[in-house]
Amino acid sequence: MLTYILIGIGAGVAGGFFGIGGATIMVPALIYFFKFTQHQAQGTTLAAMIPPIGILAAWRYYSQGNVNVLAAVCLAGGFLIGGYAGAMLVEHVPDILLKRLFGVFLLSVGLRMIFS
Repeated sequence: MLTYILIGIGAGVAGGFFGIGGATIMVPALIYFFKFTQHQAQGTTLAAMIPPIGILAAWRYYSQGNVNVLAAVCLAGGFLIGGYAGAMLVEHVPDILLKRLFGVFLLSVGLRMIFS
């Protein structure tokens, strides 16, 4: 349990610092430290992020005038619909393919940020 808590803390710090989703930390950690399947890691991460999805970090950004509320509401609505659609689609993707797609996604984002 302590390791799960530490992973959550690390994901929260990275989320608050970089403005990233906790999945970029939690999914790989659950796979490599706890041997979760890709599907299990993604599902567990989504379930973990529901209650605290950055409430305190978002409040801090808001109090500093760094939140566009209309954009955030629209993004949340789109995320609600897209998250449901993605969860339906992923049921039919083999675990190894999903793991590779996730890795390619993270690599491509990282490379673009480094070289742009």
